Amino acid sequence: MADMTVKVNDNGPYVIRGAFEVLDANGKAFETKDVTALCRCGQSSNKPFCDGTHSKVGFSSQTRVE
Repeated sequence: MADMTVKVNDNGPYVIRGAFEVLDANGKAFETKDVTALCRCGQSSNKPFCDGTHSKVGFSSQTRVE
């Protein structure tokens, strides 16, 4: 089993569980938790993290492995 997983939620964020780092363009690490949601809709006021705005703006995406 993987130490870290990334789940692509339907119509919502990437949810990451486990140990990982999110770095800005200068290589500085954002503070993260054991479970973190990253924005996919591009509308979050707390980028790169999800703030739930996807549900207000009607973001739609169902990504599947083929």
